[in-house]
Amino acid sequence: MPEALLETERLVKRYGGLVATNAVSLAIETGELHAVIGPNGAGKTTLIAELAGEIAPDAGSIRFAGADITARSVAERAALGIARSFQITSIFREFSVLDNVALAVQARAGHSFRFWRPARSDPRLRDPARAILAEVGLEARAGLPAASLSHGEKRALEIAIVLATRPRLLLLDEPMAGMGPQDSAGMVRLLAGLKRRVTIVLVEHDMDAVFALADRVTVLVYGRVIATGAPAAIREDVEVRRAYLGEEG
Repeated sequence: MPEALLETERLVKRYGGLVATNAVSLAIETGELHAVIGPNGAGKTTLIAELAGEIAPDAGSIRFAGADITARSVAERAALGIARSFQITSIFREFSVLDNVALAVQARAGHSFRFWRPARSDPRLRDPARAILAEVGLEARAGLPAASLSHGEKRALEIAIVLATRPRLLLLDEPMAGMGPQDSAGMVRLLAGLKRRVTIVLVEHDMDAVFALADRVTVLVYGRVIATGAPAAIREDVEVRRAYLGEEG
């Protein structure tokens, strides 16, 4: 049995009378791609924010690589190797594609932004950045302004930026949101290539992508885990089909 890299135990987050996460317990194994699905309002984004350290749970605990990180800040978790991407792209639009990734390489190396101007020609930053762009299929776009990329390319750039920090755990919140079929297929290929190299928690509404990529799937409904298992088992789960998957048809 693979080692659990991330574990949550009975995470609870309330907003007044609304329980966004209701005693959520998960075990994310090292190297797996673990999808979290559920209808709108199920608590998926709240869960990701709790894992990233952006939202403090009202109860429960989070462990990463064996250490309790429940009270750790976003920066502290990032230093441990937890990285997050968002539903809305977050890039430096006026910088080139290469500059965006080189900045992340620089940040990982611990340099201050005031050294950025001379660093723009530093091969110690540029070469790793180019390699990461090749990995996500953006090598040919390296010199273009990030603002000129298509929506799908911007999402790929965001993942390249995250990869430049060398994460052990990647939290992806709807990376295919707003994409057409071609861009979605490209993102599926990208994430498939990352499997096993980095542990991934994926929140996604695209069920075809989820079932193509996930090693295991957790289903949230009204903040509560109703099922966790292999994709085939989740497809056949009667409660899941009634609560969520049946709504797709």
